[in-house]
Amino acid sequence: MLLGPYPLLALASFFLIHYTHSPFKLSSSPLLPPQLSLSLPPIVDLLNSTMGNCLGKPNDDRHYQHQPQQQQQKIKKINPSEIAPADQFSGHQKFSPPSPPPEVRLCGDPANPATYYVRFGLQYKPLSLRFFPSQMPLSLFTIRFEDDDPVSGSSETVLQYIESKLPKPPLLMREKKEWDDTPPFTVVRTAELQHRSMMWHLERVVRWGQDLATRGGAVAVDPSMGTPRMELRKFAKSYGKLLEVLLEHAQMEERVIFPIFNAADRGLCTSVNEEHARDLPIMNGIKEAIKSIGVLDAGTPNHREALYNLSARLEKLQENCKEHFDEEEKNLFPLMEAADLTSGQQRKAVEQSIDVMQATHSHLFRFFMEGLVPHEALEYTDLLINCMNKEKAISKLRILVDERDQTGMILENDSTF
Repeated sequence: MLLGPYPLLALASFFLIHYTHSPFKLSSSPLLPPQLSLSLPPIVDLLNSTMGNCLGKPNDDRHYQHQPQQQQQKIKKINPSEIAPADQFSGHQKFSPPSPPPEVRLCGDPANPATYYVRFGLQYKPLSLRFFPSQMPLSLFTIRFEDDDPVSGSSETVLQYIESKLPKPPLLMREKKEWDDTPPFTVVRTAELQHRSMMWHLERVVRWGQDLATRGGAVAVDPSMGTPRMELRKFAKSYGKLLEVLLEHAQMEERVIFPIFNAADRGLCTSVNEEHARDLPIMNGIKEAIKSIGVLDAGTPNHREALYNLSARLEKLQENCKEHFDEEEKNLFPLMEAADLTSGQQRKAVEQSIDVMQATHSHLFRFFMEGLVPHEALEYTDLLINCMNKEKAISKLRILVDERDQTGMILENDSTF
């Protein structure tokens, strides 16, 4: 009787107060910290059932908003580790796609890289796309939204038109500059966007690792994760993809970007090169640690300790990468202007960087793009189109836009537009 007439509510309140006064404070973010995400939901659900949901729920639409349409269809629930990749697109307002989605018809040349650029951008929008291949003039498109009159123009024109009809998620947030040739410092911008993607994926695996350590080998709330050993395999696969991108990015900088700076001022890249050497053992050590955890019995003291050590290593890697990327972007990349590269040399440097990062731009290209918000992803594809020859650009973009994928896109062979 000490708990009063509502013993379950009082008990739940006790645990909620206990956790919110622990070192892991409740965050103002729509998503709870991973340390709380799996211990609090049962309590929160209990309180919600008795208090009219006044505590609210995490905003599951944040990750949904920036995914292409084919990925949206697969998402059932949001894992606490799946966070929005950038603050400017964190989803302060919930976005509910229309049902049924509006039909959009696009007419363009399938042999034009810009066609893949437009189709890739439209995948982020909540629409049903019907594509009509045609031999239209270079970089000219016709688009029709539902029963509205058709609109013709460049890739930017048709995307701006769709933005006016379906503003969420935004595709063209960046300021469009006017230039006659390749914009200056293109290779630097390419590297910066790669930093954005890698940091998003790194933050995701860090939160996932924290979540694993907090549960200590317990089964995940999400049944799609399977048993602890099945979840660890999923975790290892996700980290393995990130590791491959990280290693290729480091090789690209050492073979393409750093030589440009060292040619202008010998020794300019010494410190960032040393940071690459510092982080390589950490990255490979995490991969081996995951393998070691996989042979341990879930829930045992050794297993729990190994998960905590893994989480600490991931956090250290995240800290090092953020420090490294910040140093490059603040102290090194701004010096590219002094290197006096021509637009042709800039274009060549981007093409070389893509060649070095072959896995990132082939079987890992979709994974890489997941770490960018829509307008960054469109900017990255734009850089590829501007800096690569037509055939190579199409071969890369075809990975993102393929008729065989379940994207909701209908390929038309008739003339009805």
